[in-house]
Amino acid sequence: MGISADDVKYVAQLSRLEFKEDEIEKFTKDLSSIVGYVNKLNELDTEDVEALVNPIYIENDFREDDIKDSLDRENVLLNAPEKEEGYFKVPTVIEG
Repeated sequence: MGISADDVKYVAQLSRLEFKEDEIEKFTKDLSSIVGYVNKLNELDTEDVEALVNPIYIENDFREDDIKDSLDRENVLLNAPEKEEGYFKVPTVIEG
């Protein structure tokens, strides 16, 4: 499957990216090369190959869930740049 300039333009539109014509040509060649490589990998016979999630077996080492005292609110807020009613005050990031 080859990648066309229209495919690159479509993906750029979905990604809200703008490219010049020479960049579209470059990305068309690059993406075609990548897809060609992936297709080459699909030719490999993996019938008897066991699926591998991680090359090194790692077992999670969870700690005990011990109940401990919380930090004192006043001490935590001592270095806060701004605080209000016992909480950190931060700039509004969502309007409306």
